[in-house]
Amino acid sequence: MHEEVVAYVLGVLDEEDLEAFERHLDTCLSCQAELRELAALPGQLDELKHPSASEDDPPMSMSR
Repeated sequence: MHEEVVAYVLGVLDEEDLEAFERHLDTCLSCQAELRELAALPGQLDELKHPSASEDDPPMSMSR
C-alpha cells in the first residue's frame, strides 16, 4: 500500500503533493485500485469517532 494513497484518502496532502498525486493517479492502475479499496475509510473513521445509537441503547426521551 502506498502512503500517498492513504494520505490522499484522508485529505492530508498539501496542495503541491495533492496535485502531483492526482497526476500520478491518472496513469497508475495500482494506486487506482488501492484508492477504490480505501474509499470508505474516512466514513468508517468518522463512524468510530461518532457512533450511531446501537439497538441495545434505550430510546431517547422526547420530553424535557
